[in-house]
Parts: sequence; structure tokens; C-alpha cells
Amino acid sequence: MGRQAIIEVRDLVAKYAEETIFDGISFDVFQGEIFVILGGSGCGKSTLLKHLIGLIPPAAGRISVAGCDICRSEEKAFRDMLKKIGVLYQGAALLGSMTLADNVALPIKEYTDLPQVSVERLVKMKLGLMNLEGYEDHLPSQISGGMKKRAGLARAMALNPEILFFDEPSAGLDPVTAAELDNLIIHLNSTFGTTMVIVTHELESIFAVAHRVIMLDKNTRGIIAEGDPKYLRDHSENRFVRQFFNRLPGLANEAEGLEKR
Repeated sequence: MGRQAIIEVRDLVAKYAEETIFDGISFDVFQGEIFVILGGSGCGKSTLLKHLIGLIPPAAGRISVAGCDICRSEEKAFRDMLKKIGVLYQGAALLGSMTLADNVALPIKEYTDLPQVSVERLVKMKLGLMNLEGYEDHLPSQISGGMKKRAGLARAMALNPEILFFDEPSAGLDPVTAAELDNLIIHLNSTFGTTMVIVTHELESIFAVAHRVIMLDKNTRGIIAEGDPKYLRDHSENRFVRQFFNRLPGLANEAEGLEKR
């Protein structure tokens, strides 16, 4: 009660050609929370993320991000909204021909008129926040997978965004490095109050970082669970949800023709 929604999704319908991915889903993301989008393979997690950041327009419904109706806003309002968000893509999406410093500087140069000396200070600060001091002049090919993720996160944080979006942040990382990234996410959230929206199916990360989750299902084309992941693991009345959170076999059979009970 009393929490302010920074993202509002209402009656979202998403389609690829004639295939419906979501059929009228609605949810809120509240300011300052770590919100996780999860579900089985092919349920549309990444598709939903692309809708939330404006890469794909919905077939129907409304999406509001940081006060901007991204489906109907004018270009200036949409660009202003982009300044308020940062995105860490699954493979970090660093430009291989540019140094880490140049990668982090890209959004700063794109969206501000700061002088070069200020850009350089900001870049050094953001890389330092990710424990990447001294790596400013390295190319992405010269650093490890975990360091690439942190460099991508430094770029996502470049403009001090209100909302950070993550697409499978732990993908391709060993367990220790994944845990370190989880701790970094928690630290950034608690220190800066940044709202986090994370797409993942990694249970250890979900239980470690999530304040609240929604679970998507490709058969119902909707949301079949919402809430605290530990509560859903232990108390959900939906057998498929309990199986997912407890990593039990038989998902394909249980999901077939699933109806929320």
C-alpha cells in the first residue's frame, strides 16, 4: 500500500505475425524494487522486456515507463524516457572495436552536452563502481565474461537511470561470478534506490535478489503467478509453479493445457 508504480502495463497483447505471445497481461513495477520476470523456455520473457523498453510496439494495450506512455508518446517524450533507463543485454553488447571507456561514454555523449573532461570523469567513476579501475583502455576481447557484464552494467548506469533492465544477466557465467553479479545488483539497488527489472530463469539468482516476481506461461499466454518467489515456492496452489521453483521434473506434462487453480 502506498507504493508508487514506476512501470504500468495494462491489457498488453503481443504478437509475432499471427502468433499471440501475451493475451491481455497487466502488472505494475514499483519504485525501488527488484522485479523479476521468469518462466519456462519460450514463454516470452525477452519479448516482454523488448516491449518494456520500446523496441517492439504492442498489438494492443498500454505501457507506461517513468510517466511516459511509450506506445503513444511523441519522439521527444520517448527520448526523454530513454535517458531514465539503462539496459544490460544478455551478451553485454559491448562494441568490440571500442575500449571499455569508449563503450561507457556512448550514452553520455548521445544524451548530454558535457565537455570531454567531464565525460572522462564520469566514465572513470562508473567503471570504478563496477570494480573495473585500470581497465579503461582494454577492449572487450581482452577481459573475462564477468568483467564484460560489469562493463555493460557500467554503460547501463552511465546516465544514473531510474530503472535498470537486465536480460539474463547470469547467462554464461560460472556460479561464483554469477553470485558476485547478484551481490552487485543488490548493492546498486540498496545504495541508489534504482528500480531493477530482470529477465531470468536462474533460480539461485531469483531467490537471492528478487523482491517480487511474475511468472509467464506460454500455454495460457499470460501471468500464472505473482509475488515473493520463496512464498510461491512453498505455498503456491498451482502445481506447475511449485514444480518450477523447486526444480522438479514433469513440467512439460503439467504445463499442457494448464489452468490456474
